[in-house]
Amino acid sequence: MFLLKRDYFNKTFIIKGLCTALLFSAFLYLAYFDFEVKIINTITGLLALYFLLTIPRISLFYAGFFIGILWFYWVSFSFVYYELYYLMPIIVLGMGVAYGVIFLLLGLVNHPLFRVFSIMLLSYFEPFGFNWLKPELLFVQSYFSTTKLVLLLLLIATYSLYKGSRSIYALLLTAIFFISFYIQKPNESLVKSDLNIAMSQLFVKQEEKWEHDNLSNIIKTNFSHIEQAILEGKDLVILPETAFPMLLNLDQLVLNMLLEKSKEITIVTGALYKENGNYNNSTYLFQNGDYQVAHKVVLVPFGESVPLPEKIKNFINDVFYDGAKDYSKANEPTDFVIDSERFRNAICYEATSSEIYKNLGNTKYLIVTSNNAWFSPSIEPILQKMLLRYFAKKHHVIIYHVANGSSNAIIRP
Repeated sequence: MFLLKRDYFNKTFIIKGLCTALLFSAFLYLAYFDFEVKIINTITGLLALYFLLTIPRISLFYAGFFIGILWFYWVSFSFVYYELYYLMPIIVLGMGVAYGVIFLLLGLVNHPLFRVFSIMLLSYFEPFGFNWLKPELLFVQSYFSTTKLVLLLLLIATYSLYKGSRSIYALLLTAIFFISFYIQKPNESLVKSDLNIAMSQLFVKQEEKWEHDNLSNIIKTNFSHIEQAILEGKDLVILPETAFPMLLNLDQLVLNMLLEKSKEITIVTGALYKENGNYNNSTYLFQNGDYQVAHKVVLVPFGESVPLPEKIKNFINDVFYDGAKDYSKANEPTDFVIDSERFRNAICYEATSSEIYKNLGNTKYLIVTSNNAWFSPSIEPILQKMLLRYFAKKHHVIIYHVANGSSNAIIRP
């Protein structure tokens, strides 16, 4: 028993796990400090894969533990707004332990080829529907493509290096580079929308957003953005997720004001929606004096819904969320048609889920709205941006991302 404990808390094993986690997370933290150099991201990504294939099995636990914390410490920030401060360290450690166990399973069979297979499976693993840890993300801003085929080839190449076949490794890397170059060739037919789009940049603090005393000023600010877009001759103005922190469909005064403005400019904005006692996180499209509502399809696990059996879900909602109900969701994504152009609607988290990209057809654009003030300041907006880049490349779409609490972006494949 003593030897077992000594092995598990051996400093060498811990350091190897920590170094692996740092390499695995380097691209995120470099991007956080606006330092995105393809060659550096390529090298750190390859080294991270090599370490994952070669470090001792015990070190895999520590690699996963530190990766869980480095990637997802920000999840705990949202608990501040539910006055559950005491849960923050538990959430951070829980993330670490959960991913530590997941990564430990990569070494269930002590052979590098099994790890190759397991890392590929990790790309499909979505505990409780949470899918933000994808190994392909290491290469979003690198010389390699982010397809699963390229990830597999990179893992095979890394395995050949581990076996001492340097010439095969160099040959495979060269082949992978050219494959990536071919895959990532610009799609000449995919160009930005012809619409003149205003993307409103808001920085409303989360602790102020839902205070009733601030509602009037928030509404005024939103309308000032709409007025400015009209003055600039824009065709469309996009405001972030829950830019109007209210049940907008029940506030006839604000609704009428937006309908009137929509005769001058098309407006896309986030707000809540209530019908038959159910609540939705929604996007409203105001156009030509009329409006359409798109409800969120993919809910945030443990944020907008509790993905557990009914009795456990009700207990968690009663104890931690003052008896609040889960949000309702739509059955399928919604496309908005704006001046004959189609835009797929996506609200924050769901834009990083494969489900929102189903049946795109001729839809080439996504309007993605977010409220990242929940997690500010942190790397969450950077990780979200990397995921949006990944999906833009994968599905060959252009994403117009408008956020509160972080920078807006137009993301091309």
